Amino acid sequence: MSNNTELDLFEHEQQIYDDAVMHAVAVRRGLTLGYEEYTALVKEYGKLLKQLRRATRLADRTTTDLYASNLDLTDKVNYDALTGIYNRRYMEDCLKRTLSTITRSGGDCLSLLMLDVDHFKKYNDTYGHCMGDSCLKAVAEVLSSSITRVDDFVARYGGEEFVVALPNTSESGARKVAERILANMKARYIPHEKNDAADCVTVSIGFTTGNVKLAQSGADFIRRADEALYMSKQNGRNRCTFISFREERA
Repeated sequence: MSNNTELDLFEHEQQIYDDAVMHAVAVRRGLTLGYEEYTALVKEYGKLLKQLRRATRLADRTTTDLYASNLDLTDKVNYDALTGIYNRRYMEDCLKRTLSTITRSGGDCLSLLMLDVDHFKKYNDTYGHCMGDSCLKAVAEVLSSSITRVDDFVARYGGEEFVVALPNTSESGARKVAERILANMKARYIPHEKNDAADCVTVSIGFTTGNVKLAQSGADFIRRADEALYMSKQNGRNRCTFISFREERA
């Protein structure tokens, strides 16, 4: 509905109101309001009410459509289009909020996992990019099914790299999640004949656990987990490696 239509309806309503006031003043002065004049006024007002109801329904429908469009836009902005999990940008925002929440609530630590699909380029070259996309979707599904708590979340970091954030989770708890992911990937069994770590698609995992301090950022956790991921790759892939904030990489 255009603004001009809205303006016309309001002008029409004002005109009917002015006419009713004029007739009321006339009756008060002793003049008689004819039946035909009264009927015409009532009909005109009834017609206006129908138009206003129609305009209200259109406005409500427009509001509902806009709300749905905003939700759809939010999904496109915050979620990875291919895998349906958080994208990197939203993950970084979530990580920042998570660190702030842990600090305010008196929590002490965060564990973060970085994952990389082993020999993914070879997989694409062997099976094609369409199958590569299906592979990434499957990995995202495995990650999502491997976490159990509401506050935990997974994200696609970029390409074949993924992140799993585990607030208030110790090293031992994070290791269990990492090992669960490795086991679930094996159980999913996606054939990969060019993978020298196994005969199926596997992932390498690096993870870190650190006390949350105001001086630390999400980038600090990602950097340490990425160092651990590099070690997993160097040591044969299809495994998990832990580095704490206190340790220096050799």
